[in-house]
Amino acid sequence: MARGRRRKHHFSRIYAFARGKASNEEQSLIGGPGFSRVVFCNDPEGSVVKYQGNYVRTTKYTLITFLPKSLFEQFRRVANIYFLLCAILSFTPVSPYSAVSNVLPLVIVILATMGKEGIEDWRRKKQDIEVNNRKVKVHTGEGIFDDTKWRNLRVGDIVKVEKDEFFPADLVLLSSSYEDAICYVETMNLDGETNLKLKQALDITTSFQEDSSFQNFRGLIKCEDPNANLYSFVGTMEFEGENYPLSPQQLLLRDSRLRNTDYIYGVVIFTGHDTKVFQNSTPPASKRSNVEKRMDKIVYLLFLVLVLLSFIGSIFFGIWTKEDLVNGRMKRWYLRPDDTTIYYNPKKAAIAAILHFLTALMLYGYLIPISLYVSIEIVKVLQSVFINHDTQMYYEEADKPATARTSNLNEELGQVNTILSDKTGTLTCNSMEFIKCSIAGTAYGHGITEVEWAMARRKGSGLVSELKEEQSRIEEMSDENKISVKGFNFADERIVNGKWVNEPRADVIQKFLRLLAICHTAIPDMDEETGKVNYEAESPDEAAFVIAARELGFEFYERTQTSISIHELDPVSGRRVDRVYELLNILEFSSARKRMSVIVRNEEGKLLLLSKGADSVMFERLGKYGREFEKQTREHINEYADAGLRTLVLAYREIDEEEYEAFNKEYSEAKNLVSADRDEILEEVAEKMEKDLILLGATAVEDKLQNGVPECIDKLAQAGIKIWVLTGDKMETAINIGFACSLLRQGMRQITVTLEAPDIKALEKADDKSAITNASKESVVRQISEGKELLTASNESPEALALIIDGKSLAYALEDDVKDMFLELAMGCASVICCRSSPKQKALVTRMVKIKTGKITLAIGDGANDVGMLQEAHIGVGISGVEGMQAVMSSDIAIAQFRFLERLLLVHGHWCYRRISTMICYFFYKNIAFGFTLFFFEMYASFSGQPAYNDWYLSLYNVFFTSLPVIALGVFDQDVSAQFCIQFPLLYQEGVQNVLFSWPRILGWAFNGVLSSTIIFFFCALAMEHQAFRKGGEVVGLEILGATMYTCVVWVVNTQMALSIHYFTYIQHLFIWGGIALWYIFLLAYGAMDPNISTSAYKVFVEACAPAPSFWLLTLLVLGATLLPYFTFSALQMRFYPMYHQRILWVRSDGHSNDPEYCNLVRQKSLRHNTVGYTARLEAKAKRILKGDVSSS
Repeated sequence: MARGRRRKHHFSRIYAFARGKASNEEQSLIGGPGFSRVVFCNDPEGSVVKYQGNYVRTTKYTLITFLPKSLFEQFRRVANIYFLLCAILSFTPVSPYSAVSNVLPLVIVILATMGKEGIEDWRRKKQDIEVNNRKVKVHTGEGIFDDTKWRNLRVGDIVKVEKDEFFPADLVLLSSSYEDAICYVETMNLDGETNLKLKQALDITTSFQEDSSFQNFRGLIKCEDPNANLYSFVGTMEFEGENYPLSPQQLLLRDSRLRNTDYIYGVVIFTGHDTKVFQNSTPPASKRSNVEKRMDKIVYLLFLVLVLLSFIGSIFFGIWTKEDLVNGRMKRWYLRPDDTTIYYNPKKAAIAAILHFLTALMLYGYLIPISLYVSIEIVKVLQSVFINHDTQMYYEEADKPATARTSNLNEELGQVNTILSDKTGTLTCNSMEFIKCSIAGTAYGHGITEVEWAMARRKGSGLVSELKEEQSRIEEMSDENKISVKGFNFADERIVNGKWVNEPRADVIQKFLRLLAICHTAIPDMDEETGKVNYEAESPDEAAFVIAARELGFEFYERTQTSISIHELDPVSGRRVDRVYELLNILEFSSARKRMSVIVRNEEGKLLLLSKGADSVMFERLGKYGREFEKQTREHINEYADAGLRTLVLAYREIDEEEYEAFNKEYSEAKNLVSADRDEILEEVAEKMEKDLILLGATAVEDKLQNGVPECIDKLAQAGIKIWVLTGDKMETAINIGFACSLLRQGMRQITVTLEAPDIKALEKADDKSAITNASKESVVRQISEGKELLTASNESPEALALIIDGKSLAYALEDDVKDMFLELAMGCASVICCRSSPKQKALVTRMVKIKTGKITLAIGDGANDVGMLQEAHIGVGISGVEGMQAVMSSDIAIAQFRFLERLLLVHGHWCYRRISTMICYFFYKNIAFGFTLFFFEMYASFSGQPAYNDWYLSLYNVFFTSLPVIALGVFDQDVSAQFCIQFPLLYQEGVQNVLFSWPRILGWAFNGVLSSTIIFFFCALAMEHQAFRKGGEVVGLEILGATMYTCVVWVVNTQMALSIHYFTYIQHLFIWGGIALWYIFLLAYGAMDPNISTSAYKVFVEACAPAPSFWLLTLLVLGATLLPYFTFSALQMRFYPMYHQRILWVRSDGHSNDPEYCNLVRQKSLRHNTVGYTARLEAKAKRILKGDVSSS
């Protein structure tokens, strides 16, 4: 667009919007508590109070807090606290091993984890730097505006924001490029709405039109303190000795964007974290997964076991130590009780027992795996790498891959019970497309919607083929007509390219298209170079209507305050002619009216009322002779609704001069009112005119869902995941999207909780706040109670209920004494949609669901208004869309499209949950198996504190010989393929119900560990105790028994891992069998070292173990005996009590994966009935048809 002033359009004379007058009661609060902010306009230095700067940060740490906070994060883990205590004790004589071998692993684990946290926070820091260094023009004096970084803005600065720029702070509008100082603002980043908001400055500042105007500008603003309410603002501006009230009409919020206005001037009133968008956010949470929390409980349990074993051992040790020297005779002569230190002194047996207790605490520490945490960190990072590099979650159009911004929550992706989703930009693309219409009872348009595609794919290949043929025909037609216009996806050879003139009712089509071109509030924006006209509209569907009219021959190209100019196709001459319609009145759209109308005078002097609105209000306003096409139009509207389209009915009537004069007088008087009931009076006056209408037809636009949204929601619903939609949009918009993505369907009973009742409105007129609050709460409680009664009455078919609640009602529903009742109702409904929700309400709803249900919640959104919700949920998923980066910066995982959520949860979520759960269980198994051999040897050695194994055997067990296979399992294992995860979404319920990390399963693995250690120790001890081991007849010593037991442990735990793996890769083979081979190599290399280094391992393998056949035979027998119980249990469980993933493995192994009937039989093992999604929609439709057939027969 060419720069410079806009034409002098006085749009305030066209619109009937309120000028935002604040009530006297609100103005009286200024200066009191909560209303104490004083802003010196154009003089930031004049403020006595130093306000918050405009620098913002979303990081978890700062340079100062990183070390203490990250250390706190590490030592929240009880195991790390235990190992820290052990590290301290390792420097004392009670330690059974050297200090270095104990301290070094702990330091490595802590540093590795802190480094990972630091890298993740640095990424957030870089995004903060980008935002804080954005530029904006600021008045620096003498009427000069220079570019300044956002971070340097101060309260009181005058800024100039240009078209399509974001507002850098909360501003009070002073003037704009329009004559009457209006501007259009897009608040999608705040409340999710894509329609433009109209703002207007005070009359006294509209004259400040140029940079130089602010050279001597001074003013004083007194207003409310920073708060989270996006929709209210109270203040006054003192200018030239007069006070003028300020209202939300003058407030421009940070992260909203200037649209359709060349520039605005504003004064900064709130900066940085004082701005309303940041007041609605919460600090980044330190999130830990439920699996990790349960893992801590297991560590507590093992610690209790460790203490118990140490306590038992120390008691026996004390008793035996006391009896070691009786009448000069020594029982345990090798401990020299007659000449010993305090540790074995029979005269101080109690002290010796206490010291032994400390020794045992350290010795049995191998029950608790120190490498578990660092191994899990490594695995989670590698899992995140796989998520980041998944090409099926890469959005090529925007060049955006999936990004796991934190790896702490990978396993919780497989346990999500409830998804709380934003609507605009998350489910939708923020665009509307004109796709179909019904004119004069005839349906036009061959477009196919996302919902129709989704339903066809579910019904079967036959219908899909038909739709593909239809789509091909449409594409051919589009190529011929060269139709490729944003907002216009209409194809019908009967009316495109001016062919509508040949239709039987061409006169009605002409009026229909003319109405689309005139009845709106859009503003044309002509590109002077190309001559192409673009439109800036208050809502995307309105823009779609104007574009459709243009593409079908009625181009709206100019608007003045009193006229609308159109290029029309003349059906008689077949030429394009220019027509000007005198614009007399605009009867605006509101959620209560559900319609808008314009009154115009055509060139022939006729007065016309052109109206469009929801079918629920338009059909009842049709005149006796205006219902010719009503039946057919209603049928078409129902068909369009089933296809997920948003519909509007178009109608008109002619007005005589006398009627108009009377109306205009009454309407003008109502517009000039300043009373609280001004809007209601305007509606009553408009109601008198909008009657006796003549029906023309209906439009159908697609609130364009992102690709694959219906299919994704359907799969998630089949997986048993509940989906809530939390949006700042109007109720009607949210409901339409609910139908489009199959969260709602025809026949589903809607429970609507709203405060739009007449009695509440009457109280609002009276302005009695106390009465309004009490009555509103009673109304909400009553509506929720009625909903619960419906829920109780519909126990046979709970899927038929949907809960829809608006923001005002939600405020009361979230109060402490109501929210339990609200949640009970919401959890019983198949779908929940919360409309007009503020960012804080979104966060509170998320917190309520998270805390009250105790289930895993996932929040997904794309705007700054979703930040609180993302941070409050267990998992926050940000959509890296086109509108800002606030959501992504505050999220745990970022994806480019909602449809990628299907693969993220059902595939990666399921795999990560299964891998982490199995990995943790196996880790505890292998350490219990190893640790209990130490305990059994202690029993065998009369609890002398002597380890069964060499120090380096102990240190390297969890590092080289057994950890790498479990890391490979955590990264690569798949119980079923990605294809089967999608084909059988119910498999996801294994994670939701936590069947793979339940206490029975954990205790089962622990029992397996104890059983394995028992078999290993007693087999080895009994077989080798009295048996000649060498050719000379010598029996084994400690070093040979230790090496043999250790060999058996390494073989058993690694082979157990091989039995637990479902999906082998060469890496897993390398780690499992390589770990065993590495043990033998280590024995050779370590045993060849100097005896001062290798100590008890000196040549133990070469000279003792390897030459002895009994060593190899014993290893083989112990291996078979140890694994036999597990193998037997697994075979019986698989045969008689198969888990869901095992049933799917049957499908694969039996070759039935492509047999629909067999697969459906497996699916019927469903744990819950599918209630939303297009699958449920088809099932419900089939039931309705069947019921109709039965009734008719």
